[in-house]
Amino acid sequence: MSVKDSIIKKLTDAFAPVELDVIDESDRHKGHGGWREGGETHFRVRIVSEKFRGETRIACHRQVNAVLEAELNDRVHALAIQTSAP
Repeated sequence: MSVKDSIIKKLTDAFAPVELDVIDESDRHKGHGGWREGGETHFRVRIVSEKFRGETRIACHRQVNAVLEAELNDRVHALAIQTSAP
């Protein structure tokens, strides 16, 4: 399973999002720190879930980071996160 597919599955399972966009931006970071041949190192996530209602932005980001801990400790070098409630 690709890193992107793993991110999509984990976020879907954890947050049941109304909207979810996972964009691999690795090609934009070629030659920069953390970039590896084959990509899947830099991602942008936009997720809309009821589970974020009433939470601060930092709390939402911490929740996403916790769900993706394995990916962040392995292949993913950078993750840009945008969260919101419907």
